[in-house]
Amino acid sequence: MNKLDVCGLSCPLPVLKVSEAIKAGQLPVTVVTEPGAPRENIKRLAATNKLQVRETAREDGIYVLELSRA
Repeated sequence: MNKLDVCGLSCPLPVLKVSEAIKAGQLPVTVVTEPGAPRENIKRLAATNKLQVRETAREDGIYVLELSRA
């Protein structure tokens, strides 16, 4: 499984990196991201691409999003 850590990146970089992985066919992909806009925008991108999202919140406030084909 591919893994992307986009923590600390400014928008729109998190979405661009995930979009590149999707276009390259690197699915399933696990994305580690911060709460707020990056997380919401990545989930929106996944929905647009008809991907399933499994989301886990870690104790440190970081989110792990697992994106895969439906």
